[in-house]
Amino acid sequence: MSDADNRMREIMTRATVIPVYTPGSVDEAVQVAKALARGGIEVIEVTLRNGIAMDALKAMIEISPGIAIGAGTVVTTRQMETVAAIGAAFAVSPGSTASLVSASQYANLPYLPGIATASELMQGLQSGLSCFKFFPAAQAGGPALLSAFAGPFSDVVFCPTGGITLKTAPDYLRLSNVLCVGGSWLTTAERLAKSDWQGIEEAAREIQTLLH
Repeated sequence: MSDADNRMREIMTRATVIPVYTPGSVDEAVQVAKALARGGIEVIEVTLRNGIAMDALKAMIEISPGIAIGAGTVVTTRQMETVAAIGAAFAVSPGSTASLVSASQYANLPYLPGIATASELMQGLQSGLSCFKFFPAAQAGGPALLSAFAGPFSDVVFCPTGGITLKTAPDYLRLSNVLCVGGSWLTTAERLAKSDWQGIEEAAREIQTLLH
C-alpha cells in the first residue's frame, strides 16, 4: 500500500458522507464551501463537469485549509496533473485507466478510481490501490454486491456513490468495507438556485446527527 493510498484511506475515514458538488460559479463555490464547513463537513468532492469547475476548486481549496477538498470526474491525465498542481487533496474518477493511475502515482496524489465489477477491482489492486469508489452504486448492485466483495477482497474499502440518498446511506454505511458514501443531496439544484447556504449548512448538520 503506497503513501498516497494510505492518505486516501485516512481521508475516507474523516467523512461519513462526502458531498459531491458541481459548481455553478466561483462565488457560489466559495459560499458552498463555507456552508458545508459550518455544518461539520471535513471532505468535499468537486466535480469537473463544466468550464469553471477548476477555478471553483482552486478557490474552495484556498479558503478551506482544514477541509480535504478533492476533484471528481477526473477523466484525463491533464486533469489529474492540474488538480495535483493546484493542491487538491485527492482525485476521484467514475472509472479508471492505466494512464490515470500512473498520473496519480507520479503526482503522489491520493486517488479513488471508480469500479463496478470484480475484474475492475482486481485491476486496481494490481496497481497497488486498496481504496475505490463503487459507482454507480445503486445501479451496479448496491449494498448486496459490496457485501459480496468483502469476502474475496477483505483489505479493500469503498466509497459508494451514485443514486444514494439520506434514506439509503445507512444501508451502505453499516457494511464493514464501506468507510463513507458520496452524495449530491446536500447541494441540490434547488438550494443552489436559491443561494440557500443556510439550508446546505443544516443538511450537513443533519448528516452529522443521523449517521455518526
